[in-house]
Amino acid sequence: MMHPIIQKYIEFNNYGKDLGLHFDIVEPGVVNHYLTIGQKHLATPHTAHGGVVAAMMDAVLGVAALSLVCEDMKIVSTVEFKLNFLNPCLLGDELSGESVIDHRGSRIIIVSGTIRSVNRNKVIAKAIGTFNAYPAAKAGLIL
Repeated sequence: MMHPIIQKYIEFNNYGKDLGLHFDIVEPGVVNHYLTIGQKHLATPHTAHGGVVAAMMDAVLGVAALSLVCEDMKIVSTVEFKLNFLNPCLLGDELSGESVIDHRGSRIIIVSGTIRSVNRNKVIAKAIGTFNAYPAAKAGLIL
């Protein structure tokens, strides 16, 4: 059964829906994200806009952190993340994003992530991010 905070995240995350992002929570802190690059993601005739990869990476990192703290009735906000683009993301790429929790403090969570093109066997991007955990009620999430 999915945690109610995760259900609310899915319900309210219209940007992720518009991009076509999907995810599976393997366990708290371990989340796999998926996105297939289509025409709407392109910046050139063959290559996705870097903002699509950045948005996916923010989700890869952020949902991992969220899945770690939702049992404590907390949500997270992105403090910062550094993103390295390693290969272009092409039309038709089937992207998979994976995360690793590097540090969990009482409020600050550090997460690393990798986005790969599964069909081309290429690493598209790597990142590290910092997230602030705070009470869900403070964001207006009443469950």
